[in-house]
Amino acid sequence: MRIIPAIDIIDGKCVRLSNGDYSTKIIYGDDPLEMAKRFEDSGIEYLHIVDLDGAKSKHVVNHKILELICKETKLKVDFGGGLKSQSDLKIAFESGAKQVTIGSLAVSDPQLVRQWIVEYSADKIILGADCYNRKIATTGWTESSDQEVLSFIQKFNNDGIKHVVCTDISKDGMLAGPSIDLYKDILTHTSVNLIASGGVSKIEDLKRLKVIGCEGAIVGKAIYEGRITLKQLRELC
Repeated sequence: MRIIPAIDIIDGKCVRLSNGDYSTKIIYGDDPLEMAKRFEDSGIEYLHIVDLDGAKSKHVVNHKILELICKETKLKVDFGGGLKSQSDLKIAFESGAKQVTIGSLAVSDPQLVRQWIVEYSADKIILGADCYNRKIATTGWTESSDQEVLSFIQKFNNDGIKHVVCTDISKDGMLAGPSIDLYKDILTHTSVNLIASGGVSKIEDLKRLKVIGCEGAIVGKAIYEGRITLKQLRELC
């Protein structure tokens, strides 16, 4: 299982939210590049960057930080937040992202996302299936939809999506454990490579996610709060 630390960015700083609520923002560092280098120096190979300014503004904002991290490290970066158009996608890939995570647009314009899967390949596009009470949420989690998360993933799986990152918003930033039952349902009823996100609070959570078959796990607040050390992640990797 791939271990994927997260760097969420607001105003150029590393932050974490609770339940996706922007008013709960906690700043954990002023320099995302320094944080990324710490991960790389610890033996981490992957990084998940979320442009929270972009998610809220509905276009990519923090691409210069993405470009700097990709230039100054060898981390394989997947990038999400604010990807709403062909130009946004072009900016992300030209800035060095290996993959992009598409969430809100998959709800509002699924046909465009299907075109991108064909144009860029299913290895480049990650479906972002972020949910609250198993209903898909969009626009930096500030808006809800009536789409049930499992059927949402199944539809795109049928259209060729191979990689899905699923965040249970009720768990995100709460350090209360991941949504194991939700992930089991997804793994049972689809053939996607599932990346779990949200709720990881200790190294045992990562081991549980590995056992049930997750292809990757994103870790954020647990690292910043010292619940999981970079040494532990290195050993697990």
